[in-house]
Amino acid sequence: MRMLLLVSHGSRRTESNDEVRRLAEQVAQLAGPAFEKVACAFLELTSPMIDSAIAEMAGEGATEIVLFPFFLAAGTHVVNDIPRIIEEARGKFPDVAIMVISHLGAVPELSTLILNHVERSTSSSDGTTPC
Repeated sequence: MRMLLLVSHGSRRTESNDEVRRLAEQVAQLAGPAFEKVACAFLELTSPMIDSAIAEMAGEGATEIVLFPFFLAAGTHVVNDIPRIIEEARGKFPDVAIMVISHLGAVPELSTLILNHVERSTSSSDGTTPC
């Protein structure tokens, strides 16, 4: 059973965490049957934490978990913290293949997405600046 886990930093601001949860729901709707489950987890400050989310997925029968780091840059969390957490999870759940894919900032299409968004946002016909 294949599952997708979007991993974000986590925030003291509830609305920020809820935004990530909504994104996971949107991805789940778009994914269709590609993943049995799509969920999100956080590195710190809120739950579920990454290790708990992986344990839950393993308990639900995951045989493969694809982890997507929802981070713009390859900072300490992407380079050190997430790999450490994943290695620990692999030790606890050896029957679950856990694949960590490139973080958001490394996605080649991101620059096109940004440019398209800027063009749409600045071509407002009424001359207002979107917030």
